[in-house]
Amino acid sequence: MSKSMSGAFNGALSGKAWSVGLVVATVLTTALSIWLSLGLYDQHDRAQRRQDLLAAARQSALNFTSLDYRHYDRDSANVLESATGGFKKQFAAQTEQLTKLVAENKSVSEGQVLEAGIVRSDEHSARVLVVADSKVTNTAAPRGEARTYRLQLDLVYRDGRWLTSDVEFVG
Repeated sequence: MSKSMSGAFNGALSGKAWSVGLVVATVLTTALSIWLSLGLYDQHDRAQRRQDLLAAARQSALNFTSLDYRHYDRDSANVLESATGGFKKQFAAQTEQLTKLVAENKSVSEGQVLEAGIVRSDEHSARVLVVADSKVTNTAAPRGEARTYRLQLDLVYRDGRWLTSDVEFVG
């Protein structure tokens, strides 16, 4: 092989190696970008699910601790709208009796959620602890009485919403 042919061959080989290296680098960069994007999407999805879950638990606790005898039908409907399962059945079964009791005592409870934290959660269910205060006025306490509630809420994800399936008073 002559010197000029050898130089041309080496030049073509190094040009080809350069092209292969560029293709490999592009493929690796693209794969890394896709992997990082999927990780960010998953992280965003988890953060959004956490926010939605906490918002649902806070609203459920607020509905549960904010009741007024003057519009108890609306207030109890708000509780039932965000409820499911045994909790919904139990609350619905007691609504007629509670309506009478609340009206007789002229009860008003103004709830406020102070804190909420997720104990455990997955894509379909969760347990959340909520601390709420409320000022309760009624015929026995016309000036109002402060109450603090520690609630354990179990929630399930159904039809694109977090619904309360159980409420327990704790601690």
